[in-house]
Amino acid sequence: MSGEDLHQGVGTTTLVKVEGLKRYFPVKRGILIQRQVGSIKAVDGVSFEINKAETFGLVGESGCGKSTTARAILQLQKPTGGHVFYEGVDLTGLKSEAMRRMRSKMQMIFQDPYASLNPRMTVASIVGEPMEVHNIARGKERDERVSYLLEKVGLNPSMANRFPHEFSGGQRQRIGIARALAPEPKLIVCDEPISALDVSVQAQVVNLLTALQKELGLTYLFIAHDLSMVRHISDRVGVMYLGKIVELADRVDLYNRALHPYTQALLSAVPVPDPLVEEKRKRIILSGEMPSPSNPPKGCPFHPRCPVKMDICSAEVPAWRQVVAGHWAACHKV
Repeated sequence: MSGEDLHQGVGTTTLVKVEGLKRYFPVKRGILIQRQVGSIKAVDGVSFEINKAETFGLVGESGCGKSTTARAILQLQKPTGGHVFYEGVDLTGLKSEAMRRMRSKMQMIFQDPYASLNPRMTVASIVGEPMEVHNIARGKERDERVSYLLEKVGLNPSMANRFPHEFSGGQRQRIGIARALAPEPKLIVCDEPISALDVSVQAQVVNLLTALQKELGLTYLFIAHDLSMVRHISDRVGVMYLGKIVELADRVDLYNRALHPYTQALLSAVPVPDPLVEEKRKRIILSGEMPSPSNPPKGCPFHPRCPVKMDICSAEVPAWRQVVAGHWAACHKV
């Protein structure tokens, strides 16, 4: 299916379709009577699709809206606008009970393996709880499935009665992965699942996620700011800046032929393990910092920092268009 087809409707291979997603946070002032004086536009009109059994990477600087996008997709935070379709069902229109039934199909692996596990619960309770909540397994059947999942993520089932503080960071993240697998989901959102881990452990966790995807046919939304890791694990990559996706393409095409100046700057900062190539590469140093999402610039959101900006960039929002097959960008220069 072509990139153009993917942006025109839910096809047979589409699992999730995000359409004009917005998530604004109100800015209020006042002591006794608070009134809204503005909005923080954390996610501002994001659209993309995730196909079945693929890994869609989402990258960008800290604060660009990646995690908020993920939480809005899972309805952990209610979107301010837009739609999220899961197998054709609009999640934004579901009542609480209907959404609760959908939760088993969508799970999340959190960034911090230390804060995301309840310290008062054993591993068996942590992994087994989703099975009970969604009426998948109870009693002996639940215990057997907990042992199976722990073994599946590379942990000894005999550790089931231990508490989270008895494990290392990498082991805790494996527990988090087992918990995400417990209700047998189709979609797993990986919200920077390796950023808090040692470099030696990161590759192990990524290889585990890849192996589980092949075996179980899982679909991943993989959020990270490590572009080299995203290139390794993703099929397609979306680049976010100030609440918007500025470029989207197949990983090979994106890394070999980045079109947006922001993507080019990000890729220029990725180290290359070849001294000769590294020496010849040209670094793109961006001036200033990302503008505040409560007061985004007019026109292209990237224009205050763009090294190749034109007059039109500060006046007109660039159109989101397909430049070549499957490669989308929002830039006047392209």
